[in-house]
Amino acid sequence: MTTNSVPAGYRLDPLGRLVPESQIKGIDLARDELVREIVGKARELEQAIGKFKRQTFDDIAAFVDLSAERYGARLGGKKGNVSLVSFDGRYKVLRAMADNIVFDERLQAAKALIDECLKQWSEGAPAELQTIVQDAFRVDQEGNIRVQQVLSLRRLEITDARWKRAMDAIGDAIQVTGSRSYLRVYERVGDSDRYQQLGLDLSSAGGA
Repeated sequence: MTTNSVPAGYRLDPLGRLVPESQIKGIDLARDELVREIVGKARELEQAIGKFKRQTFDDIAAFVDLSAERYGARLGGKKGNVSLVSFDGRYKVLRAMADNIVFDERLQAAKALIDECLKQWSEGAPAELQTIVQDAFRVDQEGNIRVQQVLSLRRLEITDARWKRAMDAIGDAIQVTGSRSYLRVYERVGDSDRYQQLGLDLSSAGGA
């Protein structure tokens, strides 16, 4: 039974059973009303933020095209990071684009080669290196490999042939599954060179 089909004078409990309101404690009814009021306002705010985000991305894209036209250039697609700063330098708007990256099965080959290296180096390898490698291949709370930590291994200057093959395998294992856009708005802190981001959670709001 859906909430919309609940008869007047009843409430659904967590098990989906109809309970007469006369049998529900007043404090429980008051709590239910408060939660529903907060959720309703939150949904309205989420929709407003999503609308703002979509409109802002459209405005930025239109401005980028307008600026490019001044030089006779045509831009393809919406990709690319753009930073717009107010004339007085007080405000800054950043549009950032980031690829969603996952690894295919070749990451397991890279891990096996790295394990071979660490096993042979176990006596002479710095403990810090082993910690870096182990941390890179840990999964997050959702069970996913943390992409940036794995990619950071490729910056290590190690000449062992197996390590180099492992880094090649990591590079080959990269799969781009899509991209995500971010919008950040900043205000300069006083007369300093530091900017503070406005407290808007635009990362998960609907939009581009």
